[in-house]
Amino acid sequence: MQDRTVGRADLRGDCERCFGLCCVALPFAASADFALDKQAGTPCPNLRGDHRCGIHAELRQKGFNGCTVYDCFGAGQKVSQVTFGGADWRTASREDARRMFDVFPVVRQLHELLWYLAEALDLAAARPLHAELRRALARTEGLSRQTPDELAELDVPAHRQEVNALLLKTSELARAGVRGRKKDRRGADLMGARLKGADLRGASLRGAYLIAADLTGADLRGADLIGADLRDADLTDADLTGAFFLTQPQLNAARGSAGTRLPDSVTRPVHWTARG
Repeated sequence: MQDRTVGRADLRGDCERCFGLCCVALPFAASADFALDKQAGTPCPNLRGDHRCGIHAELRQKGFNGCTVYDCFGAGQKVSQVTFGGADWRTASREDARRMFDVFPVVRQLHELLWYLAEALDLAAARPLHAELRRALARTEGLSRQTPDELAELDVPAHRQEVNALLLKTSELARAGVRGRKKDRRGADLMGARLKGADLRGASLRGAYLIAADLTGADLRGADLIGADLRDADLTDADLTGAFFLTQPQLNAARGSAGTRLPDSVTRPVHWTARG
C-alpha cells in the first residue's frame, strides 16, 4: 500500500548492514540450543572481525541451533544504520556500545510488531480495520526511530498491548471467513499432543504451546499462529496455506518436509528433511 511507512523488505534481517548486534548484545546459556555460555554485551567467539559468523554454514552441527531460529526482523540494520548512524560498536566508545546493545532488543520487539501489522494490512478480510492498522504501523515505526535515550525509556509492553488488541480484532475477522468449526486453542498446553491429521482450519492458536506436537498432515489453513511455540513440532505434510502471523523463527524451530504447504510470508527452512 502506498501510504505504508515501512515495507516487508525493511523487516527482514540484512547482515550486510548490521554490525553483528545479535551476536553481541544477546546472552545465551549452554543448552540444547547453544554449545556454550555467553553474557549480554560479550561477542560470540564465532563472530569474526568483519561481523560475520565463522560457522554460519555449520551452526546446527556445532551446537548452535538457537542461532538458526533467531530473526531480528530488520532491527539490526535499523539500530546500526539509523539509531546510531552507521557507528560500529567495535570502534565506538564503551558507553555508546552499551547503549547499542541495550536498545537493540527494544527495536527488535517493535519490528516484530511491525511485521504483524504489515501482514494484517495484507489481509483482505481485515479491510474494515485497515485505517487503524495503518495508524498503528506508522506509530510503531515512529517509535522505532526514536533516539537511544527515548528507546531506553519506552514502555514496550504497554505499546504491545495496544497493538495486540488490534491484531486480535484482525484475527477474528480473518478467521470468520474460514469454513468449518474454528477451534479456540489460545494459550493451550499442547506439548507433545497427537494432532496428526487434525482439522485446525481457522483455529486460534495464539500463544499455544505446541512443543514437539505431532501435526503431521494437519490442516492449519487460515489459523492464527501468533506467538505459538512450534519448537520441534512435526509439520510434515501439514497445510498452513493462509495461516497468518506465522514468523520465520517459529517455522525454523519446527520440523517439516517438502510436502508441507506454507503461506507466502515465510520460506521453507533449509534444514527441513525433504520427505513425503
